[in-house]
Amino acid sequence: MDGTRDLRLTRSDFMKAAGAGAAGAALFGSSVAAGARYKSYLPEGGSRMNVILVIIDSLRRDHVGAYGNRWIKTPNLDALAKESLVFSRPYPESLPTICARRAIHTGTRTWPFRDWHPVKGDEFMPYGWQPVPEGQVMLSEILQKQGFYTSIITDTLHLFRASYDFQRGFDAFNYIRGNERDAYRPIMSADPERVRRNIVPGNDAHMREKVRQYVANTGFRKSEADWFSPMVFSSAATYLRQIRKSQPFFLLVDSFDVHEPWDPPQRYIDLYGDPDYRGPNPIVPNYSDASWLTDGQLERMRNLYAAEITMMDRWFGHFMNTAHDLGVLDDSILIVLSDHGVALGEHNDTGKPFWALWPEMTDTVFFIRHPEGKGAGERSDYYASTHDVAPTILSLLGIEIPSQMNGTDLSPILQGEEPRQRRTHFSLGYNNYAWTRDDRYVMFSTNTGSDPKLYDIREDPGMNHDIAGRHPSIVRRMFRDYILADAGGPLPNY
Repeated sequence: MDGTRDLRLTRSDFMKAAGAGAAGAALFGSSVAAGARYKSYLPEGGSRMNVILVIIDSLRRDHVGAYGNRWIKTPNLDALAKESLVFSRPYPESLPTICARRAIHTGTRTWPFRDWHPVKGDEFMPYGWQPVPEGQVMLSEILQKQGFYTSIITDTLHLFRASYDFQRGFDAFNYIRGNERDAYRPIMSADPERVRRNIVPGNDAHMREKVRQYVANTGFRKSEADWFSPMVFSSAATYLRQIRKSQPFFLLVDSFDVHEPWDPPQRYIDLYGDPDYRGPNPIVPNYSDASWLTDGQLERMRNLYAAEITMMDRWFGHFMNTAHDLGVLDDSILIVLSDHGVALGEHNDTGKPFWALWPEMTDTVFFIRHPEGKGAGERSDYYASTHDVAPTILSLLGIEIPSQMNGTDLSPILQGEEPRQRRTHFSLGYNNYAWTRDDRYVMFSTNTGSDPKLYDIREDPGMNHDIAGRHPSIVRRMFRDYILADAGGPLPNY
């Protein structure tokens, strides 16, 4: 590939990078101390910063080194964190994929999912999973009208459907086909032996069909460059080389990895898994309790997810190397965040079942890198969220924020100041479940308040000991004063 550096990988490479400080060793490229070389952020031929927004699907906060993980190799995200404002308590305002992206693109809360109209033909339809409402303007549309050249690169298959309207406001888009269950190639072309190697006996019929479609889609692979996160970030790097001539620009890179299926090349798996493992690989989880897996299969699935993260991080580093070498980072605001996590058996659940609103599902990552080093190396415990992205970008560019956007402008935090909207608690929703937290407790329940769970996160940060039965008054207060108040009234049940 044009411009691609040597991406050979060994365990020692990662061990060196994990302790290499801000530069992240050779994986990230020659980094610099924040603020040491930043010039005035006036792009050539324009008067505003460029904007680069990177969305990483299903990336858990506790699986990134910058957030304290010590066994998974994420040197490039860790290097970025040293040059960024890092939010220590970010959460999606709603999940999963489409709900979170509606909020990111529009700056408007999707939850509490009122006026939900399920889309015909979709197999997965949680509350709020629907096109962007026609009356909501998108960030890309605003920037396009302001003279930005707007581009999107993504393999997130749900965005491909024209009816979902995520293409609005983009001058150029590259939809990389074939991830997950994208009906890209005839399913009957799947290699039966490869399918067999990537399911376990407990996988349900729905997940077996997901693997079949994925195997059919990916039969063309010849090298690591043909996996999805390499294709996404390599394409994004190519776009950078081209669009930097048309500044200012808005580049959205939406990586469906590290969403399942988790089948990275073997060299990544060998960093974590048993090299002598000979069983089938559980590359997709059932969205259920974890009883479908043996202990050995569960451990293998966790290792596959970790390996997928490391591959994604490596190719994100390739993209960042390109941005650095082109000088793009000197005049661009960069935001990197994930949309939600995924359960890997920590509370006896796997995948993304609606009821499993423990940290493995709700805790995301969120970085803002300013070209002048504002906020670099700082941490904020503000409850930053997906619907805050658009108003923050517009504020940084000096563009008026539309009244529809009810997210918070986070830019004052870069200056060491407080945002206008004070948040002493935060609430979110997933299908017919709602979740809320403050500095002391996390509580979640159904939309009617039934089946509540309550955790004292000062004493029990892993949320392993439910105390709802001992503190019904706290449950009632949090449901009434946080969830219902934030939702503006009773929650829908469809």
